[in-house]
Amino acid sequence: MFLEAIKRHVGVWKLENMRAKPYFYWEEEDKDRYYSPSQALICAIMYGHRRYAQYLLSHYPRDALATPWMKASPLPRGAPHLALAVEYDRKEIMNMILGAAQHLGILSFYVNQKSGFGWEERTALHRATGMADADAVLMLLGKGADPNIEDSGGFTPLDIVLEQLGDSSVNMDAKRFCLHYLLLFSPAVPFRTKATLRGNEEYWGNLLGWDEYRYLIGKAPLPLSLCAMKTVLRCLVPSDFPHSVLALPIPPALKPVPAQLDTWEPKEP
Repeated sequence: MFLEAIKRHVGVWKLENMRAKPYFYWEEEDKDRYYSPSQALICAIMYGHRRYAQYLLSHYPRDALATPWMKASPLPRGAPHLALAVEYDRKEIMNMILGAAQHLGILSFYVNQKSGFGWEERTALHRATGMADADAVLMLLGKGADPNIEDSGGFTPLDIVLEQLGDSSVNMDAKRFCLHYLLLFSPAVPFRTKATLRGNEEYWGNLLGWDEYRYLIGKAPLPLSLCAMKTVLRCLVPSDFPHSVLALPIPPALKPVPAQLDTWEPKEP
């Protein structure tokens, strides 16, 4: 009943009253069980119940972000709520989660945690890059996600986006934006696919632009415009992103932040 109520976006107070009541779980030696804030947040993300997610994160931030455990449905380790928000494209809830982690003082640690089922473990940034979700990639990078972390297969987000650029012409603009943002926030560019780039110079040079291509294969410095913006971004505090970038006294066209990122802020119910 509780899960169905979340799915129907029942009001927050009614959901909390339902969560406070025990439910019977036959595998637990006839013991009653209760849904934790963490389990409730998982369900709120899955069904897009923004107001309930906001309530849980504001009233129980530490418990809500704890790694849940459901015997009927084992969940990812690490930062499962952030991973799920990326997978389900719940950008506003994703921003709430990052805000709660910031409030708890664990943002830089939390945003770089790997989550996954079984052997496959990736950061939220790997997931957003794999989905070619450029806005989510930018928000995660701005909040301190490390673009040089490798997933369980040894691949960085840069490896992922380059593989996607080479495999399919679908959604190319979004993939290029992902690449651009990764280059902006990467202090270095260690990745496994340099040999692939060198092996097809004409294709990659035309696809990426020759300045970025030569930089990626180590034959030229970073283009001046990217270098200047990287320097600016290093001076900004992740907790103030994206407002700190939007407030820069430069023309809007030069800011690497689309205006819609500012609309992800939680709204009052």
